[in-house]
Amino acid sequence: MPVGSGRSIPRAGELQATLVRLFAVTTTTVSVMGSTGSIGTQTLDIVRRSEGRFSVQALAAGSNISLLAKQVAEFQPDVVVVADPERRLEAADAVGPATPVLSGQEGLAEASASADVVINGVMGFAGLAVTLSALENGRRLGLANKESLIAAGPLVQEARRTPGAELLPVDSEHCALHQCLRATENEQGVDRLVLTASGGPFRGRTASELKTVTVDAALAHPTWSMGPKITIDSSTLMNKGLEVIEAHELYGVDYDRIEVVVHPQSIVHSMVAYTDGSTIAQLSQPDMRLCIAYALSFPDRFDLPFGEMRWDEALSLTFEPPDRGAFRCLDLAYEAGRQGGTAPAWLSATNEVSVQAFLDGLLSWPAIAEVNDAVLQQHDGGKADSLDAVLDADHRSRLAANTVIQQRCDLM
Repeated sequence: MPVGSGRSIPRAGELQATLVRLFAVTTTTVSVMGSTGSIGTQTLDIVRRSEGRFSVQALAAGSNISLLAKQVAEFQPDVVVVADPERRLEAADAVGPATPVLSGQEGLAEASASADVVINGVMGFAGLAVTLSALENGRRLGLANKESLIAAGPLVQEARRTPGAELLPVDSEHCALHQCLRATENEQGVDRLVLTASGGPFRGRTASELKTVTVDAALAHPTWSMGPKITIDSSTLMNKGLEVIEAHELYGVDYDRIEVVVHPQSIVHSMVAYTDGSTIAQLSQPDMRLCIAYALSFPDRFDLPFGEMRWDEALSLTFEPPDRGAFRCLDLAYEAGRQGGTAPAWLSATNEVSVQAFLDGLLSWPAIAEVNDAVLQQHDGGKADSLDAVLDADHRSRLAANTVIQQRCDLM
């Protein structure tokens, strides 16, 4: 610096401090709810690879205490949660005295209140506490638990209005829609959303051919590795139907403008058709870590490629309409969505019961849709205007589903 410029030369310590501020990597804190499941373990894999960009603030698990203890040893969270209060002492012994252990819905809510990003990979309706707590506390929510948005859509929408709250979907279809919708700043240009479905293990089979399928066959998904409940939902297309409701809640698009198309290669994860005739699609190899990394890093892109395509290799993509006669659950979801109120919660809860009954050998595969239909027809038109109303609908639907299943078993 020229002498006499009137500016002083910074001392070495000041220069070092300036460089540290300029080049320091900001660490994002993450709470992983459902850490021992598929979404949770893949989230932790991303944290492991992030070279300090992410750190774990909280872990929550269901029944796999041994894996939870290993995760605690590796990631050193501030707090741990177990879903079952009766297993809190067992978990405390497993993780050691240095880490506080919470339990139940209250514990899930508390652990979801303060991290920069909360990944909700809790299965089923139990994930609602995580969803509401994260959003009501102004956090970013990476939502893999579709049931909480489906069952309590109006409540979640209210929570999304909290300053700082942000909801990013952690599933292949809605992550794809989120990316495609970023292609335009004018929402009026959207004509329709197109959700792709793999078709599951029974694609192409007729209704008569599906009468005797086994649990093992239904769990043999051709593309994705998922938990048993969501895998069965994929086989019935209920998973896709619930995603239709989710798309409506996430993006405010009418049901008449949300389509489902079967795409067995699972390369095109969803599409947005625009009013000028353009269709924008998101393509990648099946890898849920892409969606998780997107939610963690948004609006930036993660710098490791998950699901990267090889365009120098031959590739064929096919599309076909779903067989709504053989896979009746899809239209049941549209029906519940159009009813609104607590109907989606009612159907989602019923489906959890009927799927478990199928896994337990109490129902045939076609009977899942039959029970769901019978119980949906009992819905009383209630409004989802409070948490108590949603919880009540969930409870009464499960009772009704168990009654219908028991009646069917008594006739066998």
